[in-house]
Amino acid sequence: MTTGTASSANSTQLPDVAAQSVLVKSTQMPEDAITTKGYDFNEGLDYSKLLDSYLRTGFQASSVGQAINAINEMRKWRLSDEPIAEDESEDFKDPEVRAQTRCKIFFGYTSNLISSGLRETFRFLVQHKMVDVVVSTAGGIEEDFIKCLGSTYLGSFSTPGKSLRQQGLNRIGNLLVPNDNYCKFEDWLMPILDTMLEEQKEQGVVWTPSKIIHRLGKEINNPESVYYWAYKNDIPVYCPAITDGSLGDMIYFHSYRNPGLIVDIAGDIRSINSEAVFAKKTGAIILGGGLVKHHICNANLMRNGADYAVFINTGQEFDGSDAGARPDEAVSWGKIRMNASPVKVYCDATIAFPLIVAQSFAKAYHEEKNKECNA
Repeated sequence: MTTGTASSANSTQLPDVAAQSVLVKSTQMPEDAITTKGYDFNEGLDYSKLLDSYLRTGFQASSVGQAINAINEMRKWRLSDEPIAEDESEDFKDPEVRAQTRCKIFFGYTSNLISSGLRETFRFLVQHKMVDVVVSTAGGIEEDFIKCLGSTYLGSFSTPGKSLRQQGLNRIGNLLVPNDNYCKFEDWLMPILDTMLEEQKEQGVVWTPSKIIHRLGKEINNPESVYYWAYKNDIPVYCPAITDGSLGDMIYFHSYRNPGLIVDIAGDIRSINSEAVFAKKTGAIILGGGLVKHHICNANLMRNGADYAVFINTGQEFDGSDAGARPDEAVSWGKIRMNASPVKVYCDATIAFPLIVAQSFAKAYHEEKNKECNA
């Protein structure tokens, strides 16, 4: 016979400890709490409603929905939405000026994304003046021009590098770029560098990276180019590491053929910081990490942080990398404002960004275009 106070395993009464552990009473959810609910395809195929449903879907779909909302907020903001500050300058007290003063949008992306089909999305944004400042890497500059001279092809992540090297093909993930494209780029670029050097010597032109990109955008004269439209619309493009790629290779070769060209990076750091400092409100849309992410965030540090921020990349925070850092880390540095509601989407930008643009910039653009046509 056993003794003690333990209940029999065959008892029909639920043990108190189990009841207390499992049946914990819920607190009342707030009235504005969002319930999860996905898109019902029985209602037909409506892409706008499908994307609207992302906010309530959960996981990274909800992050995409939050990114759409954040971009629409920065896109719609006007200074006239705010009360006039006590120390406001006379210029910005004028109602018409306030109504026309927008949030300045900084847009950054890494070079692999220009190599991908996202280039056409970037071109759309720059072509229609939907962003105000662009930051990219050297590859993010040169690959745009190179695509005007030769095609990039879809390949495979698993194609052996040795085989590709023997065929004169360069792999970017699952994209392939023939070596011949870079030869065409050299043939196109070298005469321009010669002219730039001549203007430096004879006219005293100081070539910053942004001035070089502006000039190349003019010279390419191709509406497929992102930087052609940046040139046309006078949108500054910053690339502090402009020599870290084929552009650097060409400048290196040129230094032997026709030495003397000087690239001034100091002028650009003053310029991009001023873009942030003198803006009434700023937003940052950053695809990827590293240089482009930090360069935009650091410029916004000069104004005590960006008001809006959307990061899209696959980086995790656990290695302390720039890409992996969550927006809250930038808040600690003063690169995003403490009262902001930044968003990070953990996703390949080639998947997420076209959807986000479709439900923000592109949707607004085509709605306005349709209104004009029907007026």
